[in-house]
Amino acid sequence: MRLVYMGTPDFAATVLKGLYDAGHEIVGVISQPDKPKNRGMQLLPTPVKACAEALGLPVYQPESLRNGAILSYLEEKAPEIIVVVAYGKLLPEYVLNFPKYGCVNMHASLLPKYRGAAPIQWSILNGEKETGVTSMHMDKGLDTGDMILKSTVEIKDADTAASLHDKLADSAALLAVETLKKLADGTAPREKQNDADSSYAPLLTKELGNVDWTVSTREILDKVRGLFPWPGAYSYKDGERFKIIEVSGAEGKGTPGEVLENRGKLVVATGDGAVEILTLQLAGKKQMSASALLAGNPIPKHTIFGG
Repeated sequence: MRLVYMGTPDFAATVLKGLYDAGHEIVGVISQPDKPKNRGMQLLPTPVKACAEALGLPVYQPESLRNGAILSYLEEKAPEIIVVVAYGKLLPEYVLNFPKYGCVNMHASLLPKYRGAAPIQWSILNGEKETGVTSMHMDKGLDTGDMILKSTVEIKDADTAASLHDKLADSAALLAVETLKKLADGTAPREKQNDADSSYAPLLTKELGNVDWTVSTREILDKVRGLFPWPGAYSYKDGERFKIIEVSGAEGKGTPGEVLENRGKLVVATGDGAVEILTLQLAGKKQMSASALLAGNPIPKHTIFGG
């Protein structure tokens, strides 16, 4: 199909590559403007822009879509369909209504669950055992359009938001190709979402990473996994914040946040048991294993984390 692609992050770059490899006629790629990143605040291309340029596809980065800002661009490109994946802004009606097949989105959840900006992370934070990708016709709402196809992905105990992101991106690329094929040949199903079954996956905040040691071991494991790599889980020792990178379940009981074991491994009490902190990062230090940290920086038994 002749299409314009709209997307910004790594997830969207994977889907773009999948559509390109499937032989679709991608006449233009729209991505968010480049933003300064890292300590040097260097202006870096979005992952979708970098992918498009590597594929030899033209990239357009408008500051705004309002007031018909990209209407002349769409008229020039004349797409049959617009594929949108994590572009980062709601589309105005003139864009939604422009192509013959409308605008189709690949959303990283099994809609209507986890509408919103952070479905991957919240599926882990909420202890889900599976998630997936949904292709849908876009409308004026936030991830509320009629559904086309779904693919399911298992959430394993070892999955972090980073590993689940990659699995879902690969699934989304395949689903996008299948969705466009069915739209083109007239066999695509169309199902309205049941709003009563919907849930919301809001933007993540740094404050969300603060570990409440009074909750269950399962909730703490899910928090550390679901917030890796950003914003990351953390706690406090003697008023100093430290990052918690990797944890596992452990045996033990005590006051929530209490260090139960400090010889070779770091075990901390939770609301219903304990976790072992495997990898962590102290303020101003490099990430390291808990055993390496304890060898050079002993943490007294019965220390209470938190605050």
